[in-house]
Amino acid sequence: MHEENNNQASSLNRQSESVHKPSVHHNVHHRASHDSKPKKTSGDEVNMKKVLVGAAVLQVVLLIFISFQLSSLGDLSGAAVGAAIREPTAAAPSPSPAAPSVDMKTLIDDDSIKGDKDAPVTIVEFSDYECPFCARFYSDTYGQIVEKYIDTGKVNLVYRDFPLSFHPNAQKAGEAAECAGEQGKYYEMHDLLFEKGVSGGVSAYKQYAKEIGLKTSDFDSCLDSGEMAGEVRKDFTDGQRAGVQGTPAFFIDGKLISGAQPFPAFEAAIEAALN
Repeated sequence: MHEENNNQASSLNRQSESVHKPSVHHNVHHRASHDSKPKKTSGDEVNMKKVLVGAAVLQVVLLIFISFQLSSLGDLSGAAVGAAIREPTAAAPSPSPAAPSVDMKTLIDDDSIKGDKDAPVTIVEFSDYECPFCARFYSDTYGQIVEKYIDTGKVNLVYRDFPLSFHPNAQKAGEAAECAGEQGKYYEMHDLLFEKGVSGGVSAYKQYAKEIGLKTSDFDSCLDSGEMAGEVRKDFTDGQRAGVQGTPAFFIDGKLISGAQPFPAFEAAIEAALN
């Protein structure tokens, strides 16, 4: 009996432990369940996501804009290339459309003539010894006209002064050529003024006079006195009346050709005048 009571007591104790002892599986399951719940997103993380999304959208917009601009530039460059291809390599003579044909006799005056005075075609040039475009005509085109037309007796040339007000040495350079012309060497001085330049002023022109063999005392007196100043001014006035607005300007067969155009432009005008 006593042993049976002990067995019953032991059985009751085991039942009590099974009821009150914590379950390991429950704890593990609870912890796992707790850990597996989604974490709440903080406000900073939300703002960061918005910033990233906005940046991505901005990049897309910029890429679209850049693509459009590159496409536009491609179209413009293609148009520019096309225009360059269509541009003529040699300028044609450009007679002034507004001005009527000028009487060549009124333009020749008493200026020095280069070439045969009885040549069938005369070119009257209004020019400025300090003008870079006039110098370009001299270096690029003048020699070709001399060789093909002046030396062959088909054309003569009359140089007349058109000194621009913003070229301080042009007036006296024109006078220097006129003073040299008094000794029969107008075009020798003309050539040196273009080839060596006019920046040296009066002292340089006097040195040029020595180089071409002028009687320097007479030349110096002519230049220093301003004896030819009126002649240079008259050239300028005559040029204005004929419609000259800049230098160089040329009249061939009464037609005005403006600018330092290439030889083919003059060749075409001269051939038309000869025919």
